[in-house]
Amino acid sequence: MFGFYNLVLRVNATRKTFDLKTIPDELLARTLGGKGLATHLLLRDNPSQVDPLGPENHLILAIGPVTGTGVWGSCRHGIFTKSPQTGYYSESYSGGKVAEDIASTGFDAVMIHGASEEPVWLEICPSAVYFHSAGDLWGTDSYQTEDRVKGWIKENRPAAKKCGVVVIGPAGENKVSFAVINNDYWRSAGRTGVGAVMGSKNIKAIVFWGDRKREIADPALVGAFSRELAQKAKDNPGVKAYKSMGTPMMVDIMSHVGSFPTRYWQKGMTDHRESINASALHNRCEVRPHACLKCFIACGRMAVVKEGRHKGLKIEGPEYETIYAFGGLCEVDSIEEIAYLNDLCDRLGMDTITAGNLAAFTMEASRQGKIDYQIDYGQVDRIAELLNDIAYRRGVGDTLAMGIKVSARAWDMEDQAIHVKGLEPAGYDPRVLKGMGLAYGTSDRGACHLRTTFYKPELAKMIDPDQIEGKAEMLAEWEDRLTVFDTLVLCRFYRDLYQWEDLAVMIKGVTGLDLDRESMRFIAGGITDNTRRFNIQEGLTWEDDWLPKRFTTEALPETGKIIKEEQMKQLLKDYYRARHWDERGCPVAKND
Repeated sequence: MFGFYNLVLRVNATRKTFDLKTIPDELLARTLGGKGLATHLLLRDNPSQVDPLGPENHLILAIGPVTGTGVWGSCRHGIFTKSPQTGYYSESYSGGKVAEDIASTGFDAVMIHGASEEPVWLEICPSAVYFHSAGDLWGTDSYQTEDRVKGWIKENRPAAKKCGVVVIGPAGENKVSFAVINNDYWRSAGRTGVGAVMGSKNIKAIVFWGDRKREIADPALVGAFSRELAQKAKDNPGVKAYKSMGTPMMVDIMSHVGSFPTRYWQKGMTDHRESINASALHNRCEVRPHACLKCFIACGRMAVVKEGRHKGLKIEGPEYETIYAFGGLCEVDSIEEIAYLNDLCDRLGMDTITAGNLAAFTMEASRQGKIDYQIDYGQVDRIAELLNDIAYRRGVGDTLAMGIKVSARAWDMEDQAIHVKGLEPAGYDPRVLKGMGLAYGTSDRGACHLRTTFYKPELAKMIDPDQIEGKAEMLAEWEDRLTVFDTLVLCRFYRDLYQWEDLAVMIKGVTGLDLDRESMRFIAGGITDNTRRFNIQEGLTWEDDWLPKRFTTEALPETGKIIKEEQMKQLLKDYYRARHWDERGCPVAKND
């Protein structure tokens, strides 16, 4: 089929072998690649109830049909597995430049199972998979690993004009349940612990290079579509805002509505907002916009700290979610110190959202005498020490490395732990944005903000944040459109620019498929059903869709906002109906 190679590369890390499997056109037409294809492969090949850190759990890297084309926002790849953090479906995406290098190898997806007896790094090119010893890399941070692997390729592979590398840091090596897979230094497949799965297979890095290029159905149509979009987007307010201020602008936006999570979800705003917002970042650091390949939005902030003990620190970030996690939940009152903690997490290779949540949770445990560990709000150096303890699994860090569910149970704090399915929420309090409560509850990977990004329509007043009736139906449609994004694979920040009709033109130009809104929703619905089936297979019940107790019993002090149990119950009931699931959230008909 146009837009695909029709090939999956299967790698056996135990035997150090590989083979190829053909993907039929019919399957690609039903899944559109990316998330759709990877979900199908997980359901088909992952053993039920498999240990996420066991050799039989598959780690799948997938691209979509738009990867390597001129489509804006297309340089992204997805990583799929069973999560060691939640025990359920795992998906995580990353930008940067690597996706096009993955595409250059000639495969639509790479499936890795088994586990090497000794540390290795993989070299994947169109003709072979090479297994290299990583004994000298084991223990190095993510930046060092990327540099050294790229240096080896440059010196030893003259045919490789360029390459892309994905790596794990010490957290992944030590199987920390929320370890990430990094690329391009600061980009990462950040949530659900995909780095721990890679570490469990004793794989330190994977490098991709090649010269393959897929044929698309109508290059002229894709070219015209991309040129028109760039022209149309020049004056788009959202594009201008992201390019000028990046995601840190959300600090002020969320604070304005009282939904900036603070002091481990006890408050909805912080007194030190002006020292951690976008203005603080741009005033106290040297900042320039930074974009992934094939992107004109440039939401990233390439920042260099100007003064103080971290002078000269260079990082792409911090993003909003990192600022909320450390600046809000942990009450760190300096953008420079948040950048420092961000850099530390990147080097260690772990998710900043979960890291910040767990640090704040540990502060509460310390304050309540649940643990013998001295740490409190705003104590940057103690937070940094805790992050290292987690990455190297020392003391309380060993417990925290297993995730919030294990830690809360061990410390008798399950009623206080903020998570859904073992994944902590992003920086949008559902007591204010009730659609985000439904998004957190029903997301296939846990309390995720990106599967629907439903904070956008609620903040933009496309629907009232307090409205319950009709909200689930609207959310399901947003989720369907963004599921199509994840099959293609596209960046979320193009959500306002790529409506259904735009996706139809894109898909036709790349694959030749002529799809309307309903047929795209049918495909997306089938993928959502399959992720649900995967989770049910792994033990999910409808009770796992409920929010943490705090959100339904403790009002925010600044606004008095709360999401009542009956409101969440109604939202879930409406969502199940919109998905054509039964009253317990089980898909009733197979439409994949």
